[in-house]
Amino acid sequence: MKNILLIFFFLLFGYSVFSQEQDSLSSYKTEQVLRINLINPGVEFEMPTGTFSTFSAGVGVGYGGSYPDLNESSGTGIIYVIAPFLDLQHKWFYNLNKRLDKDKSIKNNSGNFVSARILTRGHSIKDNIQRTSDFDFVINPTWGFQRSYNEKFHLLFDMGPIYYFDTKGNGSFFPFYFQLNLGFDL
Repeated sequence: MKNILLIFFFLLFGYSVFSQEQDSLSSYKTEQVLRINLINPGVEFEMPTGTFSTFSAGVGVGYGGSYPDLNESSGTGIIYVIAPFLDLQHKWFYNLNKRLDKDKSIKNNSGNFVSARILTRGHSIKDNIQRTSDFDFVINPTWGFQRSYNEKFHLLFDMGPIYYFDTKGNGSFFPFYFQLNLGFDL
């Protein structure tokens, strides 16, 4: 399991290193951006870690479903968990120069990316299930895109498989997980 994740991250890193044209490295550098997200209310800070990469940290209170192996009881109807979260994500952008060549905006790191993400949720504020632990964690690789419209409105979508687990050793894989954020760049 660990070897598979290690190989994936090396491949991900290698892909991001060679994905931009080498002769135009000076044409763009990622930016520092502070955001307010609306769908899962929170604040996110994105900072450059390289010419084509950023690290983002987000905190807030979010709505989410439950993870199948982390429930002691099943809920009825739509299963939900409303809980505080911490979302850490390292993004490698791969199409910024192509966007520049097509006269598309790259303001506030508008581009497509692959990433490594860690998400944790705390004690539930409101839910309709009983979780096996007050804290759960997600580790996942993602593919996604983010756009900034009028340099203020922000849209982010990413997806990928996840490995989820809790503090009691319960966990499993889920093949598809997605995130959608709408908000404002400050």
